[in-house]
Amino acid sequence: MPLSLPVDPPTARSLTGVVPQIMRSLEGDPDWFPAARSAIVVVVDGLGRANLTARAGHARFLTGHMGKKDAARTVFPATTATALTSLLTGTWAGEHGIVGYRGLVPGTLRAPNQLKGWETDGLDPLTWQRAQPLFERRAEAGLPSFVVSKGTYRTTGFTRAIQRGATFADAATPDERIETAASLAADHPGALVYVYLPELDTVGHAQGWESDAWIAGLERVDAAIRRLAEFSGAGTGIVVTADHGMVDVPAHRQVLLGAGDLLLDEVDLVAGEPRLLQLYTTQGEAAAERIAARWRDSEGERSWVMTRREAVAAGLYGPRVDAEVLPRIGDVLVAARAAIAYYDDRLADKKSQRMIGQHGSLTDQERIVPLIRLGAFAAP
Repeated sequence: MPLSLPVDPPTARSLTGVVPQIMRSLEGDPDWFPAARSAIVVVVDGLGRANLTARAGHARFLTGHMGKKDAARTVFPATTATALTSLLTGTWAGEHGIVGYRGLVPGTLRAPNQLKGWETDGLDPLTWQRAQPLFERRAEAGLPSFVVSKGTYRTTGFTRAIQRGATFADAATPDERIETAASLAADHPGALVYVYLPELDTVGHAQGWESDAWIAGLERVDAAIRRLAEFSGAGTGIVVTADHGMVDVPAHRQVLLGAGDLLLDEVDLVAGEPRLLQLYTTQGEAAAERIAARWRDSEGERSWVMTRREAVAAGLYGPRVDAEVLPRIGDVLVAARAAIAYYDDRLADKKSQRMIGQHGSLTDQERIVPLIRLGAFAAP
């Protein structure tokens, strides 16, 4: 039976192309965006286009500047580690190798956290992430780039893996980050400034994107970006986008996988994340096919179930998957279609089961993000 997956909106741009296209605008070769003196790209972690439009009354500035075609499709899986790596390298997961929140180290049964676990799990930022960061490419050409983010991220392995080549500027609050970004763009002609706003995603995970706390967070983001547009000079182009959207999964919608569960037969490692399980087996391709068949029989009505071969053939990891990256991907992938999340309940640590907001799968709510143009990039 052929694999049936959702189709992306035809007007949505690829998130992998956003920063390369901004670079073209700065270099006098504009395509997606008009030419600009300097540029700022703002990533609002967790802000899907559907999430934003559903709460349009609480984000009047952003939605007032977002046209019907102002959308991008993020990568697969729709998760921060993979999406930010694709954004800042201009490549797909099949090339850069960050294939999910937790992915296998080939030859082991370890699946490190690829967002926060670089130091504890011994991942080398210079080799595990396999593509050259775009900031490093600009630095080699003598062009200025800046990252404006929380100081706690300055020295992490993930920062080094995807942001090396840029000058890091600490700023504790969103308002401080916005002011810093506007100043850097004004003071450094030709600068590319990346601003990261993770606060909305944090609230969404803890309380859900439909919560009052998330709405309050969205209002703060909207006000901050309004100020950015006001502070920035006429020659500064601004793009506001995100790494993924969010789906709320209350506790009663969680699917808990316990000891003796038939769905875990022949599965040696469960990784990925709750809405995009990556299941690994050491027992060969035939075992992977049996695992996939069991999952399709049980979960096929509410999840997309595919083998690694099927996912790669469908282009989910990009137009090519390098040989070194291939074994990092799960032998079987389970992408939630309904508002559910899967957990390995055999684990002693239940902290992740307290999260409400989730992402990682193929639904439009998770994969389609805004691509809002302001300043010199605004549509005429």
